[in-house]
Amino acid sequence: MVDEQARSDFERARQKAFFNELLSHFNRRPNDLMSFQEVRSRFKPEGESYRGMQEVPIRKIIGSSDRFRDFDRAFLPRHAHSGGRWMNIDKAFHTDVRLPPVQLYKVGDVYFVKDGNHRVSVARERGIEFVDAEVIESHVRVPINASMTPFALLMQVEYAEFLRLTNLDRLRPEHDIRPSKLGRYDEMWDHILLKQLELSEQAGHDIPIAEAVAHWYDDVYSPVVRLARERGILQRFSGRTEADIYLWVMAHREDLMQRDDHEVEPAEAARDLVDELEESDSTSGLGRAKRVIRKLFDRDEDDDLEP
Repeated sequence: MVDEQARSDFERARQKAFFNELLSHFNRRPNDLMSFQEVRSRFKPEGESYRGMQEVPIRKIIGSSDRFRDFDRAFLPRHAHSGGRWMNIDKAFHTDVRLPPVQLYKVGDVYFVKDGNHRVSVARERGIEFVDAEVIESHVRVPINASMTPFALLMQVEYAEFLRLTNLDRLRPEHDIRPSKLGRYDEMWDHILLKQLELSEQAGHDIPIAEAVAHWYDDVYSPVVRLARERGILQRFSGRTEADIYLWVMAHREDLMQRDDHEVEPAEAARDLVDELEESDSTSGLGRAKRVIRKLFDRDEDDDLEP
């Protein structure tokens, strides 16, 4: 009797997973569990703590360290090969057998399963709201919550790593640097390292990274953004941000330096980009500035995850 009930429960869960997959396809919304490895590849925690035993809300468990392909975003089983283990755990629930706690990684306010994916899946399917868990927390300085899409969560994780490297939130608390695509914080970090090298060569000694970050923000990033605001450039590109425009300017700067074979200041590149955009708007031609931006758009479309 219990075997039949467990088999029926598993078949029902698989049917739900199938319909979730269909809805995800037609609505173009992500239906995958988050990969903890994917998240951890994008940041280094500012510290880790063993939090011991806790009651964790199941709705905040959004991913797995190694079984993220076996379950959908609602922790429903995607594959028939999960049936044996899933049904055994389901039978334990039906017969009131106490199962060991799951093991979870915590990042921000979300959790990833280290051990116990099938237990989480069965508990969630049975409507259980909390699960006993042994928790290890990775500390980040930005908010992360279960309502975020996978794309938004990864963007936030990359932002956390950028702040860890730069301390920009402490050096310039008023900053608002939010690119619209993954991987762009790495590009800005490279710009900061180049600024540090430039300042060190000028000074004749090593310049601390904090000083380089402040110079980059005050003398490179901010002037570009101010010009873009004054000329209303952001209004031309729906869904893009000031950080995107900064990156376009820096790419345009590289294009100008290759063409003219001399150093070009970021502010000069920004003015040239804006002037070319305005000039090409009034003609049917595609100016050099627009070619740079189109190239960046093409690169953006190659991103693995979209919002």
